[in-house]
Amino acid sequence: MSAIKTGKDAEEHACRYLQAQGLQIVHRNYHTRRGEIDLVMQDKDSLVFVEVRYRRQTHFGSAAESVDRRKQSKLIACANHYLQAFPEIAQQPCRFDVVSMGGKMDSIEWIRNAFGA
Repeated sequence: MSAIKTGKDAEEHACRYLQAQGLQIVHRNYHTRRGEIDLVMQDKDSLVFVEVRYRRQTHFGSAAESVDRRKQSKLIACANHYLQAFPEIAQQPCRFDVVSMGGKMDSIEWIRNAFGA
């Protein structure tokens, strides 16, 4: 399976998982020059920017650990761009979550407020 297909499958799996937890999808794969936000979701009164990470093996750390400062900086820049592009939703509280999966996507970890802007 290609890395792109695996990534898309992980994003779809994460989206379904979060929807089952009560979140609603707002936007998928929001692109800017600085990077991409995998999922933008609504959780009650909060807008949630979700980074989906998958690692088949954890020899070099977990999938969640791969969201380092550099990646966080890119996500924050993308989120700022998103909020400027959609000012009607920019007034609500926002947060960054990480959905981490391993193995055959059978283990999932949802980290709310994984980092701050």
